[in-house]
Amino acid sequence: MDKLLVTGNGPLRGAVRISGAKNAALPILCSSILVKGPVTFNNVPQLNDTRTIERLLNRMGITAARTETHRFEIDASTLTSPVADYDLVKTMRASVLVLGPLVARWSEARVSLPGGCAIGQRPVDQHLKGLEALGATVTLDSGYIHAKAPAGGRLKGARIVFDVVTVGGTENILMAATLATGTTIIENAAREPEIVDLANCLIAMGAQISGAGTDTITVVGVENLHSATYRVMSDRIEAGTFACAAAAVGGEVTLLDAPVTSMEAILDKLREAGCTIGVSGQNISISRTGSLKAISTKTAPYPAFPTDMQAQIMAMNVVAEGTAVMTENIFENRMMHVSELTRLGASIEVTGNTAIVHGVKQLKGATVMATDLRASACLVIAGLCASGQTMIDRIYHLDRGYEHIEDKLIGLGATIERIS
Repeated sequence: MDKLLVTGNGPLRGAVRISGAKNAALPILCSSILVKGPVTFNNVPQLNDTRTIERLLNRMGITAARTETHRFEIDASTLTSPVADYDLVKTMRASVLVLGPLVARWSEARVSLPGGCAIGQRPVDQHLKGLEALGATVTLDSGYIHAKAPAGGRLKGARIVFDVVTVGGTENILMAATLATGTTIIENAAREPEIVDLANCLIAMGAQISGAGTDTITVVGVENLHSATYRVMSDRIEAGTFACAAAAVGGEVTLLDAPVTSMEAILDKLREAGCTIGVSGQNISISRTGSLKAISTKTAPYPAFPTDMQAQIMAMNVVAEGTAVMTENIFENRMMHVSELTRLGASIEVTGNTAIVHGVKQLKGATVMATDLRASACLVIAGLCASGQTMIDRIYHLDRGYEHIEDKLIGLGATIERIS
């Protein structure tokens, strides 16, 4: 099992190119199921999660392959089995995003209940509620979701009101509705930029969608979707992670090809922390020469501050001047990195879903363990700030969502070594 050895050695300087967005690429790759022909996706990041989707599609009989470093070519006309097995789905909960497309295209799906990071309960009840509203019959049997379209084989448009904002649920129902008869209205829909990217991809394939990016999405079903080529958006969370690293250790870093318009909540917090932010087209420069100030945060659905950045901001706060109050409102178990940060010398008190972070002057390297994807990035940032060496274990979480993060940080002057 790989580990990262991080040696704190001062400010970061230089430029780093931001990869394609994991949280956009995964549903977009799944959307290929809807098309009875070849599709091409560009700017797909090299991640364990995208490899898992590739294996999952191939196991269904679909021809899916990475033909260039960041290009996927997929032909779902060869689909033979609408089944997503437990051994793949358990490693990544986004695998459940094949459910909606399979029922829409094949009229039936059998998908294992999902696994993934242990950051809290993330039920799929809203996914199933949406499919049932579209006319599907849904049963749970031996750990699998079995969904069948109504007689005639096609889902039927409906008005769906989610009980809670759900990104995955919005994506699954959005994809399913593209091939349903009639009109589907999704209310209380998630507004994340990755939802908009998926909608734009589906529109490029011939879907009729309006309202993506708002809390009401309207889909007019079509008979078929067609082949298309689409470029995945850049990753706002990866960009935010590198920005937090630059803020924490100081220096000046330019984020190339960053999703500027989707990062406002993150950039506002970095300015509040004492950073200077510059924007030129799709590039963002971030620098900090003065003191780092503690910043309080409350996570909430987009466009508010994202839960996927909570851990990285906490890594900044542990070495900032002052005290920060950080409240996690999305996942009930997303502060497992706190105990690992305290091993490095951080001063943090947790009560319920709130952490009180008291900044310290210096962290000291130690051996720590990554507990989930964003916690892994948090520990890398903390290791860059610490004196001596920090050994981060269980970095397979990191490889699920960051493309060659150690190489990119080395390019900015960091001292990091991957140990197998």
